[in-house]
Amino acid sequence: MNLLAAVLSQRALATLFLRYFGAAKIPLLFYVRPAVVELSAEAVTVKIPLRRRTKNHLKSMYFGALAIGADLAGGFLAMQRIRESGEPVSLIFKSLHADFLKRAEGDVHFTCVQGREIAGLVKAAVASGERVEMPVEITATVPALLGEEPVAKFTLVLSLKKKSEEETSS
Repeated sequence: MNLLAAVLSQRALATLFLRYFGAAKIPLLFYVRPAVVELSAEAVTVKIPLRRRTKNHLKSMYFGALAIGADLAGGFLAMQRIRESGEPVSLIFKSLHADFLKRAEGDVHFTCVQGREIAGLVKAAVASGERVEMPVEITATVPALLGEEPVAKFTLVLSLKKKSEEETSS
């Protein structure tokens, strides 16, 4: 992996990770061809292209593809913080609320800016061993057509728990 890290940018590596994870664990994630556009400790922006496989009958992005983008933006930050912790932590989203504000008629960018709060949640899960939760906000935009004006806003409740010894050994 060090050779890849030397050749590829952080965003390209993150995109490869997302696609590999999707292909290996959740094929539907791979199917929408996500790409990491921006990445820092505080924020991530994931793009899902508007293509035949992500369009609805109105030629805008299907709401299922929009939900995948929100999942990826919030989940990617959590997966990074979990990996950095070095501890086995299970991640799941407990609930989802979405407000669809405009038709997404181009490539959609999903942004989550709660990296620090998510890092704190990971620490709390590791320290307590109990399930911990927090709402994660994701904003969806179509920069090519609407600039920074949101086309959708999502709130996902992120739920984390440190895995027990039994779960990690099986």
